[in-house]
Amino acid sequence: MYDLRLTAEQLEFRDTLKDFVEREIKPLALHPARLEPFEKPLLRDQLDQASQMGLRALAMSEDCGGAGADTLTACIVLEELAAGDVDLAVVLGQTAMLGQALDQLMTDGQRKRFLTEFAADHQYHLAFAGRDADSNIGWCYHRALAEEPDIEPTAVRKGDGWIINGSVSFVSNAPIARLFAVQVRTDPKKTGLNGMSTLLVLRDTPGLTVSGTVPAIDPTGERIRWHHGTGAAMAFKDCKVPADNLLGKEGQSPFAGGAHAARGAVQLAAINIGVARAAYEAALDYAKLRWQGGRHIIEHQAIGMKLADAAVKLEVARNMVWKAAWVADHPQAVAERSVSDLPLHVIARTFAAEVLHRATLETAECFGAMAVMRDMPLQKYVHDTLVLMHYADNDSAAMLQIAEAVAGYQRPLAA
Repeated sequence: MYDLRLTAEQLEFRDTLKDFVEREIKPLALHPARLEPFEKPLLRDQLDQASQMGLRALAMSEDCGGAGADTLTACIVLEELAAGDVDLAVVLGQTAMLGQALDQLMTDGQRKRFLTEFAADHQYHLAFAGRDADSNIGWCYHRALAEEPDIEPTAVRKGDGWIINGSVSFVSNAPIARLFAVQVRTDPKKTGLNGMSTLLVLRDTPGLTVSGTVPAIDPTGERIRWHHGTGAAMAFKDCKVPADNLLGKEGQSPFAGGAHAARGAVQLAAINIGVARAAYEAALDYAKLRWQGGRHIIEHQAIGMKLADAAVKLEVARNMVWKAAWVADHPQAVAERSVSDLPLHVIARTFAAEVLHRATLETAECFGAMAVMRDMPLQKYVHDTLVLMHYADNDSAAMLQIAEAVAGYQRPLAA
């Protein structure tokens, strides 16, 4: 049955990460010199430290050098990382989530070729390049896309390999990834998700170009860091990969149609909780220090109510995310009618995104005018939760998945 009591191992993960974040990440992530500019370089040294702790391979099997952690444990870890720095959480979460999927989907030969090196090199990261937002494995952000439109990647068989052409305008983790799972169209006669395949492409493959990191502000001056982690555009020009780099079956991409969506959605929601929790803890500490009207401001009802409201939202969101994470690891609970058959990962993701942004706004108000100062962390927390609220899988169309489940109707896939 669903149990909110954490195991000794999960508690150890949480405590270890909390200590690491307080000592190694927060002092750098929240330094005024880093908060003030829109450009916030990735904390590479801290990323390497976290990787050495085994967080890249957290959910992979022990045979592949991982810890075999379930989705709930991954959510606990990502919340703690995001409370320190959302960019580190997104980068590591992306690699860990894709690593688990590849571990499950690769052949023995592919595991030996790719995952052996991955396990040995803590700077080896993974990325998913595709246009299927429903896959929820690439954590792509609509507003982060480049000005040039995508040219759907296609692949044709030629001799002993595949020839890839096309482009993807934003790929999370692209600037640091060594291995890409690339979703390509291998059957031009089919549209939609049909006829899609996934190929494994190494970074140094001739014909693959990864552009520079997507900047915080584009040449038009409109974009202001509307993404988390790190990302870049990718282009393929007669890029040849071996035939046995095909992941799964031809024309049946294992990521198409959201096959791994549940785990991706709840893990991103856990990152959202970490950001909102950091805002709440900062406001709570400040309210205990700030003296006004003859008392600390936390003793004023207006401030107390704002903090209480944020605390309620955090608790309810976390409970929903943890339940969805548990169901993702125990799908039989749905068949046994122990839990609702509604898409709980969608409910958790959309609910958390909306209420946590509101909670962060409440905590920001505790700081008054100081909250909008660029060398203070609250303006960043507000922006980060706003980005997560408008993430690709969290627009109004996401609610249609719940509506279809309620109605017992599913839109047919394109032929």
